[in-house]
Amino acid sequence: MSRGKVEYILFDMDGLLIDSEKVYTEVTNNLLAEHGKEMTWDIKAGLMGKPEREAAAHLLSFFPDLPAHFTIDHYLEARRQGQDLLWPTVRPLPGALKLVSHLHRHKVPIAVATGSQRRNYEQKSSHLMDALFGMFEGKVVCADDGLIGKGRGKPNPDIFLVTAREMLGRDVGEGDDIEAKVTDAQRKERRKGLVFEDAIPGVQAGKRAGMNEQPDQTLKSLEDFIPEEWGLPPYDVEKDVD
Repeated sequence: MSRGKVEYILFDMDGLLIDSEKVYTEVTNNLLAEHGKEMTWDIKAGLMGKPEREAAAHLLSFFPDLPAHFTIDHYLEARRQGQDLLWPTVRPLPGALKLVSHLHRHKVPIAVATGSQRRNYEQKSSHLMDALFGMFEGKVVCADDGLIGKGRGKPNPDIFLVTAREMLGRDVGEGDDIEAKVTDAQRKERRKGLVFEDAIPGVQAGKRAGMNEQPDQTLKSLEDFIPEEWGLPPYDVEKDVD
């Protein structure tokens, strides 16, 4: 089944390439448990893709009876300390190594577009640089790199457009795909891109950017991706192992 032909690929990171989401959950629930609270999946789903402080405010809004000292700043600092201990333990998720190494070997342009802060990205990726992240050759955009407007996290399309434009040199313009200032040529360029995401705000961001992504194909994991369906080189059985 052919789904069209793509020329470049943008990856989210957390919960897609690496199993970092469990760290977020574990650390936050350890902090909340001290006060008899718990972050449920429904609460967490509302945090995904939001900028850090916005996500923290959303989380704490569910627990108005927390002690007065449990402010956004207190939570973020305590969470940072707990996460820093665990980031070096995160591992690639199924299919990530196989897909990224395959695309890199075939010189398909790839980049990472993550809502993580740069310091967190570096801690999550440093022990996986040889195996995984080095293949992106520094083509990574983080939420605090200064390339994205303040407060313009997912589901706004900015991070994918900035990554395509600044990291891969694609003329994709700015703004939502439906905006009048986006030219037909830029819309066509956007449709040459494929976005991999694991969260609803990220999926919405990809669609608003006018790129191909999960609504066009839903996968249980990256292991299920079939490159040739998107006009990409098929896997080489002998070389492509996870």
